[in-house]
Amino acid sequence: ELIAYHLEDGIATLTLNNGKVNAISPDVIAAFNAALDQAVADRAVVIITGQPGILSGGYDLKVMTAGPKEAVALVTAGSTLARRLLSHPFPVIVACPGHAVAKGAFLLLSADYRIGVDGPFSIGLNEVQIGMTMHHAGIELARDRLRRSAFHRSVINGEMFDPQGAVDAGFLDKVVTAQELQGAALAAARQLKKINMLAHKNTKLKVRKHLLEILDDAIVQDQQHLG
Repeated sequence: ELIAYHLEDGIATLTLNNGKVNAISPDVIAAFNAALDQAVADRAVVIITGQPGILSGGYDLKVMTAGPKEAVALVTAGSTLARRLLSHPFPVIVACPGHAVAKGAFLLLSADYRIGVDGPFSIGLNEVQIGMTMHHAGIELARDRLRRSAFHRSVINGEMFDPQGAVDAGFLDKVVTAQELQGAALAAARQLKKINMLAHKNTKLKVRKHLLEILDDAIVQDQQHLG
């Protein structure tokens, strides 16, 4: 399973499992959407996690380098997934077990609460380091979710952050030990289960209304520009 789905006590844990770097491919995004559909049907708080040491290293480079059509389709699907996570009707937590690079870091920026683990891990947007001009949707998501002092360093300079630096930058909300990650994520999910879900959904949509509109426009710009 590219995305393993485990439901217990109203908490749905989605675990990425696509090779050693958890590359985000079209099939992974399709599995993500199917899992989110199931989580909505189950009315569950969502926890997204990966394998020990890594959440995701970003988009599948084999797809990104296959041709413009393939790259545009993958970026469009990925940005649409980010938009879906930002507007998900139930709380979304990311339990980041290590590295989160490029699209992996954008998953962090698309969630409601983010927990990372202490250790020699890199979190951030390395697009310019590897010769990729940042896409419009990514820029706007980073602009909204990162601290102002970190936004330019992250997007323009490709600066990577250790977990504690990622808290200061705005990628993470909390850092725990690797042994504490699962327990911390479940504790956060149980706490979020206590809130009124209708109020959560409606407030989330109000708070993020401007961002969601900007992302809609940015996704269209990326299709035109990248194509």
